[in-house]
Amino acid sequence: MAEKKNIMTSAGAEKLKNELKELKEVRRAEIAQKIKEARAQGDLSENAEYDAAKDEQGEIEARIEELTEILKHVEIVGETTDMTHVFIGAIVKLLDIEFDEEMEVSIVGTSEANSLMNKFDNESPLGQALIGAEIGETVTVDAPAGAFQYKVLSISKNPN
Repeated sequence: MAEKKNIMTSAGAEKLKNELKELKEVRRAEIAQKIKEARAQGDLSENAEYDAAKDEQGEIEARIEELTEILKHVEIVGETTDMTHVFIGAIVKLLDIEFDEEMEVSIVGTSEANSLMNKFDNESPLGQALIGAEIGETVTVDAPAGAFQYKVLSISKNPN
């Protein structure tokens, strides 16, 4: 079975690389020191600090493994000069037809999505509806809460 590619912008991949570096070079050493200090306190069977440090070590190692796997299969997108169609890595200004309100969203890869920051991935209902849309085009987004219509007002490249 072929591995699924992790589609990301270059900024998103760089953010994950930096997190991985921080975990490997800084956090591992910090947790090793915590474990060493907890061991020095004696009996490990009832040592809450030791247990907490070991749990934290497990979480850090799991995140390192997760990031390594994501980055192993990353596909960088958004390196385009075509600003006529929505692409992953674009910032899109939209007009919500129902509420007559403008909004700005970023189209990102799945690992970068954060709806609270208006970052929608290419697999979300909004992302799927917008990918490939042109300026002036109205798209319909079929979401769990119903169908919504947005008009694409402008497309620009994310500067990050």
